[in-house]
Amino acid sequence: MNDDPRITPAGDGSGEDIDPGSADLIHLRSSVRSIAGLPAAQRIRHIRTERWIGYPRARSVIVHLETLLVWPDRQRMPNLLLIGPTNNGKSMIIEKFRRAHPAVSLPDREHIPVLCMQMPPDPAPGRFYLAMLAALGTPMRPRSRVHELEQQAVTLLRATGVRMLIIDELHNVLAGRDNVRREFLNLLRFLGNELRIPLVGVGTREAYLAIRSDAQLENRFHPMTLPIWTNDTDTRSLLASFTASFPLRAPSYLTSAEMTDYLLTRCEGTIGELATLLTAAAVTAIEAGEESITSQVLTQTAYFGPTERRRHFERHLA
Repeated sequence: MNDDPRITPAGDGSGEDIDPGSADLIHLRSSVRSIAGLPAAQRIRHIRTERWIGYPRARSVIVHLETLLVWPDRQRMPNLLLIGPTNNGKSMIIEKFRRAHPAVSLPDREHIPVLCMQMPPDPAPGRFYLAMLAALGTPMRPRSRVHELEQQAVTLLRATGVRMLIIDELHNVLAGRDNVRREFLNLLRFLGNELRIPLVGVGTREAYLAIRSDAQLENRFHPMTLPIWTNDTDTRSLLASFTASFPLRAPSYLTSAEMTDYLLTRCEGTIGELATLLTAAAVTAIEAGEESITSQVLTQTAYFGPTERRRHFERHLA
């Protein structure tokens, strides 16, 4: 990995003598330049803050969700199945969309245009409805029977004006026995028919396998995938966006083919792991006084990819 020779150590992290309007900071987004002048501790805090970085595939998913949200009422509504590996940005996309359509408190009720819930660890209908009622912020009667929970949930979904139901961790469907799994898939069909709103399932490849086991549901759910990242233009653009968002006082050159390959190999190709690696590297750069992410900084960064973490854990179990 050949680092750009223009990268030089910058400053001692004190935040002094740094002009936010300086041409030396043109590698940063305008909103980040003022932060580059802060002391090291404040800059590190900013680096560790969760951030949204848009990229083409994420934007296309959000556009599709916006289209579904305003879909005209019809007997069989279109649904979406968002599929991708663990830690590859699915939940962050959903959260970004949800925040764009927040719940609103009206004089007589709560209006919830987009309801996000997490699939319970097993697909038992009773547990699913309890999770849904919890997402709606509703107190639940103990020992309620499934049909009572179902009636309460459907009534509240209508009363709060829910126009889209998003179910994260849908792959948990496969954790149940065959008969429980079939019962849950029937429940999904029922909700779609009864509420006439789009359903969005989010999960790993196992979620697709579960939906595919039911021919009717498979026809209703349009799959969209978030594949593992490869060394292409989109990935290099993503890397440039990350580095422009970190308040480092010198530019980081991470978009060469060699460096991109190195980063993808080390983080195993998911955006969540890539964000973790780059965040740790940016902190290391400040603490080491380097002020940019270089090959040396990456070598010094305390980060282990998923496979390395698994091997480390297994060694300690042996």
